[in-house]
Amino acid sequence: MTVVNISCYKFVVLNDREALKAGLDTHLRGLGLLGTVLLAPEGINVFLAGSRAAIDAGVVHLRADPRFADLAPKESLSAEAPFRKLRVRLKQEIITMKMPVIRPAGQRAPAVAAATLKRWLDRGHDDEGRPVVMLDTRNDYEVAAGTFEHAVAYGIAVFSEFPARVAAHRADFAGKTVVSFCTGGIRCEKAAIHMQSIGLERVYQLEGGILKYFEEVGGAHFHGNCFVFDEREAVAADLQPASGRLHR
Repeated sequence: MTVVNISCYKFVVLNDREALKAGLDTHLRGLGLLGTVLLAPEGINVFLAGSRAAIDAGVVHLRADPRFADLAPKESLSAEAPFRKLRVRLKQEIITMKMPVIRPAGQRAPAVAAATLKRWLDRGHDDEGRPVVMLDTRNDYEVAAGTFEHAVAYGIAVFSEFPARVAAHRADFAGKTVVSFCTGGIRCEKAAIHMQSIGLERVYQLEGGILKYFEEVGGAHFHGNCFVFDEREAVAADLQPASGRLHR
């Protein structure tokens, strides 16, 4: 059986997380799905694996909640499920930044689509002629697996280190267009909002992250593989599990 893997997220205020957790655990477990669902006051983050029918049913169930009606899962395939069990967990943030003033459910930085970004990178500048800086918001071991060519990365061990690092280097981005990127969109969305809050202009997030970029335009301008947080460890530009094993 071919396993379908999905990931998606939504920044939205959740005030009923206990009840939501119980309902999702029961329903998704009943479908035989494996993976992780994170629920925080700021939103939901979903990583699930299963058969085509089970995944489709799980997405229908998630979207039945009006708050998640526009969830847009990114898909990849594998021969085996990259998770061993289902976990629905409560967290304080779906991605830990430790910046409580950053509230993505109430604000969103501009996003750039994969096709547009590829065009900018092909040309070497954005549509207004400004240099484009790719800013990797991921942790050091993820960057080591692969990243965009000439990307700026700060060698951080955890995402909560990012705000101080980018603030210290804000002068580097004067007169340039900055595109923050990450695996699936969560970190680069928070990062772009933070950069706007400290006065950086012309900041974009890569819509859907690296995985959506791979899905829509392939691996152009990206070197290596994309680290993922499951037993595949990394996927190539064709969204298939990367050969070999990674070591942190």
